[in-house]
Amino acid sequence: MKFQEGVFLVAIFFFLGYTQLVKGQHQPRHDCQTRCGNLTIDYPFGISTGCYYPGDDSFNINCEEDKPNVLRNIEVRDFNHSGQLRVMLNRSTVCYDEERNNEFNAYQYKLDNLSLSPNNKFTLVGCNAWALLSTFGIQNYSTGCMSLCDSPPPPNSKCNGVGCCRTDVSIPLDSNRVVTRPSRFENMSSVEHFNPCSYAFLVEDGMFNFSALEDLKNLRNVKQFPVVLDWSIGNQTCEQVVGRNICGGNSRCFNSSRGKGYNCKCLDGFDGNPYLSDSDGRCKDINQCTSGKHNCSDPDTCRNKVGGFYCKCPFGYKLIATTESTMRCKRPEYIIWTQIFLGTTIGFLAILLGVRCIQKRKKHGKETEVRQKFFEQNGGGMLMQRLSGAGPSNVDVKIFTEEGMKEATNGYDESRILGQGGQGTVYKGILPDNSIVAIKKARLGDNSQVEQFINEVLVLSQINHRNVVKLLGCCLETEVPLLVYEFIASGTLYDHLHGSMFDSSLTWEHRLRIAIEIAGTLAYLHSSASIPIIHRDVKTANILLDENLTAKVADFGASRLIPMDKEELATMVQGTLGYLDPEYYNTGLLNEKSDVYSFGVVLMELLSGQKALCFERPQTSKHLVSYFASATKENRLHEIIYCHVMKEDNQRAMQKAARIAVECTRLTGEERPGMKEVAAELEALRVTKTKHKWSDDQYPKAMDTEHLVGIQNLSAQGETSSSIGYDSIRKVAILDIEAGR
Repeated sequence: MKFQEGVFLVAIFFFLGYTQLVKGQHQPRHDCQTRCGNLTIDYPFGISTGCYYPGDDSFNINCEEDKPNVLRNIEVRDFNHSGQLRVMLNRSTVCYDEERNNEFNAYQYKLDNLSLSPNNKFTLVGCNAWALLSTFGIQNYSTGCMSLCDSPPPPNSKCNGVGCCRTDVSIPLDSNRVVTRPSRFENMSSVEHFNPCSYAFLVEDGMFNFSALEDLKNLRNVKQFPVVLDWSIGNQTCEQVVGRNICGGNSRCFNSSRGKGYNCKCLDGFDGNPYLSDSDGRCKDINQCTSGKHNCSDPDTCRNKVGGFYCKCPFGYKLIATTESTMRCKRPEYIIWTQIFLGTTIGFLAILLGVRCIQKRKKHGKETEVRQKFFEQNGGGMLMQRLSGAGPSNVDVKIFTEEGMKEATNGYDESRILGQGGQGTVYKGILPDNSIVAIKKARLGDNSQVEQFINEVLVLSQINHRNVVKLLGCCLETEVPLLVYEFIASGTLYDHLHGSMFDSSLTWEHRLRIAIEIAGTLAYLHSSASIPIIHRDVKTANILLDENLTAKVADFGASRLIPMDKEELATMVQGTLGYLDPEYYNTGLLNEKSDVYSFGVVLMELLSGQKALCFERPQTSKHLVSYFASATKENRLHEIIYCHVMKEDNQRAMQKAARIAVECTRLTGEERPGMKEVAAELEALRVTKTKHKWSDDQYPKAMDTEHLVGIQNLSAQGETSSSIGYDSIRKVAILDIEAGR
C-alpha cells in the first residue's frame, strides 16, 4: 500500500513539472539562494535543485566556502544574461630544473553543455617552446603556436612569437573536453637562466598583456586566467519553440551563436533578468533620466517614457543637436529688425483680423438664423430633442456608445450580419443585459446613406404603433450613425413565403391577419401620424414576423415625411422592382397611393405564394401583377391562389382579398383605394360575412392593356436588378441592388 502511494505521489510531481514546462519556460522556486560570496546567482543558473534550469547540470552552481563553482570546481566570476559565463581556468606548465629534470603539468576541462567563446585567446609564454590546445567531441580538433628566442626579448615586446605567441580559439561547437599542453625543445641551456618554464593557457581577449621582464621568469605567479564560456537554453531555436512563453516580459528571444539553443535579452530601455516572468525579477523599464543614460545636456529637460526617454524644452526653446552628440534646448536668436518687422506685421494683421471678425460676426449671425430655420423645418430640432432626452417623445431613444456597439456585435463580425441592402448592413447585437437587438449601420463613404439614417430616426420618432419595429436608440459616435432596433426573431415575411429557412405553413387565417396588420400600419402612417409618412419601400423583405407571427413593418430608410399642405412630393425614385408603383416610376411624384400599390403586390404574394418578380414565368407574366391580371382575364384566378390554404369555407374571402389586391395595383393612383379603405375591407373579411364593398359585378374582368404594358415594361427594365433609383429631373436611372433586412 505504501509503495502504491509513493508511486502516486511521484506521478503527481512528474505531471506538475511536465505541465509547467509545456506552458512555458521553467521558473525557479521562490526560496532559492541567490548569492554565493560576493556574486549574485542569476537564473537560469542556480545553487540547488529547482533553482536552476532543469535537465542541464551546466547551470548547477556549487557554493563552497563562498566560492561559486561550475562543472566540477571551475570558479565562476561573472554572469551574462545574453549567453556568456566568465570563469577562471588554470595554466599548464612545463619546467626544467638545474639537473635537467622535467616538470610537466597539462590541464583538462570538461565543458558538458558549455562551449568556449571565440572571444578567448590560446596563449603561450616561453622561449623555444610550443603549445597545443586540443578538443574532443564528435569532431576532434587541435591548434597551437610556437615561440622562439635565444636571449631575453626587449622590454616592450608584444606577444608576436618572440617570448610569447597566441592564436584565436575557433574550436567545434560540439566539443565537450578541452586540454592545454605546453612543451619545450631539447636544447634549453641558453634560456634557462631567464626562462626556466613555459606556460600555456586560455585567456579572455584583452585580459592579458605580455611583459618580457616579468612573465618569462615566473608569469608573475598568476596561476588562473579569466575565460569566457558560452551557454544557451536547450537544443531548439526560437522558431522551433514558438508558442511557448520562453522569455519573460519586455524581452525577446534570439538564437544562440553556438548553433543550438536560444537566449533571451531585455528590450532596449529595459533591464533585469529576461528569463524570469515574475514582477520582481523580469525586465523593467530603465529611468534614463535618473540613471544618467540620456543625451540631454540639461538633466531637467529629460522625460522618461516606457522603454526610452525624450528631451522636453521649455516654451520658446528649440531642441538642437550639439557636436558632443547631446541634445540641448536653445532659444532661437532673431535679428532685431526681423523682430520689429514681425511685430509690425502682426499688429497690422491683428487690426485687419479684428475688422474682418466684426464683419464676419454680423454675416455669421444672419447665416445662423437661416441655418436654424432650415434645421427646424427639416426636423433637426426634433431629432436633437430625442437624442438629448429633452421634451415629450413618442419614442424613448437611448444613446449608445461606440464601444458598446462594438462589444454588442463582436467587432462587427460577419457572422453577426442579419442582412445587407441599399440602406446599409444590419447586425445582430447582444447588449450587456443579454437582450438581443438589431443594429443598423450605414455604408461608409456614402453621405446619402447617412442622411437616410437620420431620416429614419425622424420618421420613427413620429410612429408609436405595435406593428412597427421599435427604435430603441442610436449611436452618433461612429463615422456614420447606428440605429438600434428591437430584435425580431422569426425572420421576414419573404423568408416565410419563399425562403428555405421556414416552411410555407402559413394558414389563411395567418395570411389574412398579417395583411390586416400591414394595411392598418400603412393607414396609420398615411392618416394618423402627426406628419403623414410614406414608407416608399413596402415589400415582404421589409416586413418582419415575431414569434407569434405578428407583422412588424421595418426599414424606414427610404421613407419621407409629407408636409400637411402637400399631397405629393417630387423625389428621386427609390424602391424595389416588382413593388415599385409604375406611376411614381414614370413621374417621380410620390404620394400615399405608391404605398397602396406596393401593398397590393404584398397581398398578391400572400394569396399566391408567388414572388413579385419571377423570370421563369412567361414574358407577359414575369411581374406578379401581370400574372394576376392574366389569370383574372382568363377566369382562372383559382390556379394562382396558394392551393394549401384554399378551402371551401374561405374561397369567397380569398376571392374578395384578390379583388382588393387588384384594385390596389391599378395603373393610376386615383383608381386605387386608400389604405384606410383597404384595412377596413380586409378587417371585414375576418369579422363578418356581409356583402363586401366591392361586389361581384364591380370586380374588373380584366386589367387595362395600358396597365399590363406599364407593368411589363417595368419588369423588363428590372431583369438584372431588384431595386432602382430614378432622378425625375434628369430622367437618369440609377440601379442599386437591395437585399432588404
